[in-house]
Amino acid sequence: MAEPLVFLPGMMCDARLFAPQLAELSREMVVSVAPITQGETIEEIASGLLDALPAKFALAGLSMGGIVAMEILRRAPDRISRIALMDTNALAETPQSSTAYEPFITKARSGQLPQALRDFMKPDFLAAGPGRIAVLNAFFEMAGDFGPDLFVQQIRAVQRRRDQQPTLRKCKCPALVLCGEEDGLTPVKRHRFMAELIPYAELNIIPGAGHLPTLEQPRAVTDALRAWMAQPLVLRA
Repeated sequence: MAEPLVFLPGMMCDARLFAPQLAELSREMVVSVAPITQGETIEEIASGLLDALPAKFALAGLSMGGIVAMEILRRAPDRISRIALMDTNALAETPQSSTAYEPFITKARSGQLPQALRDFMKPDFLAAGPGRIAVLNAFFEMAGDFGPDLFVQQIRAVQRRRDQQPTLRKCKCPALVLCGEEDGLTPVKRHRFMAELIPYAELNIIPGAGHLPTLEQPRAVTDALRAWMAQPLVLRA
């Protein structure tokens, strides 16, 4: 049996983000979803998770979950058997991009969380098509269940995150870099860049998907993750 697979969800998301993958892959391997809700910084979140996770595991993170996954890889590379980074970003925020989060925080703190979430997750971050509204609504439902305090806490953590390019260059395990072809938040070019940093990484661009491909094109994502989990742990010399 393959090593345990741990999913890390995106900002304001929970296990529902990976529901199709959990349903499929749990028949074949041990699969779990770890929360990224405990900690004021990416470093605190990663440290807390390392205390709770298995001694050795495969790690797959989406969006903010990918940012936490890279920090876990930086801190404990020997515990990560393989890594999948989905619709995420290895770079630190610039002063300009960090400032762009502030209106979301202002609205969330003033009792306007639904509007803040709609400003944060724009429709064009997802692929166009009849399924877009359903996926957006699924995100808003997850986010609404968490509430405004976590929204602000997670934004602050993301604003202060470190540049993980050195971490990716040192990655020695099988790596999958996956992105929805129509991701309007973390575009394909950013993922090509990450895949080039990681030795022997596989880049998988999912057609008909945007920033949440696990829900937009679940079959394609599940197939990509299954193939990644089947890769031998010994990489080419």
